Amino acid sequence: MADLKREFWDRVEDVHSGMLGIKGQGRLVPMSPQIDDDVPGAVWFITAKGTDLAKGVESGPRDAQFVVANDSEGLWADIDGTLERSTDREALDEVWNFVADAWFEGGKHDPDVCLLKFTPASGEVSITEGGGAKFLYEIAKAHVTDQKPDEGEQGPVTF
Repeated sequence: MADLKREFWDRVEDVHSGMLGIKGQGRLVPMSPQIDDDVPGAVWFITAKGTDLAKGVESGPRDAQFVVANDSEGLWADIDGTLERSTDREALDEVWNFVADAWFEGGKHDPDVCLLKFTPASGEVSITEGGGAKFLYEIAKAHVTDQKPDEGEQGPVTF
């Protein structure tokens, strides 16, 4: 049996998009998760100060939800945790990338840059191997052998 927490961290490093939202606001928005190996246990997001997410955490940390559905990494997750603004310049330096640079005229020194830190608490994680091709193989195999398809592993995770 796989260690779902370890698999989450290993795979989320290569995920380029997910959905992030503050609990009670009623919607999730697409965001690009970033991992800083120097700060384990956190998922970082770069946004602008005027966004709903940034405004939602102006007064302090809030309960939040991060959802990932990434076939190429074989990772599906629905994670609850805490979202807060961060002034950690070293973390910003570590997670800054060319995609973020395209959104801010002044680069990472633009006064509109807002770094958000999501600290996972618990959730549900599913992992699979082989992506869509493996899924189709498992379905075809199930029809030929009358065995259930291998769905990978799924379960609750506490971070």
